[in-house]
Amino acid sequence: MKILSLLFLTIFLGNGCDSAKAQDIETAVIEYTANTRGFYQKITVKNQMVTISKDRDGNDKPVPKKISDAEWKDILDCFETMELDSLPQLKAPTEKRFYDGAAIANLKITFKDKAYETDSFDHGFPPKEIKKFVNTITSLAKE
Repeated sequence: MKILSLLFLTIFLGNGCDSAKAQDIETAVIEYTANTRGFYQKITVKNQMVTISKDRDGNDKPVPKKISDAEWKDILDCFETMELDSLPQLKAPTEKRFYDGAAIANLKITFKDKAYETDSFDHGFPPKEIKKFVNTITSLAKE
């Protein structure tokens, strides 16, 4: 009986930790911005909702859209493996943004009242450490 109780308690506590992680990301705000002189795109992800703005002045009123469960799971998986403290030190793999070969992109994550932001990188060519995460976020704007 003690073994059964211990097993039940272990399973119960283990599931509690998973739901706590899910609640943690639900409080996070993920902002991806890409811009040049003639192009602007801001993708904001928060609590399984995405808003996409194409107006840098904020005159448009983007409508929040629900992220599908499969896409949200992809975002969660990438988020859990990311080291937020290392975001500012990531190096861009290309420098096309220096001669208008690509839009200038930034990733900013606000998590537990602290902001983590990358240096600028080329839109479409994120640092390899966050490539899957950024590609998942930007694919939300293509739908």
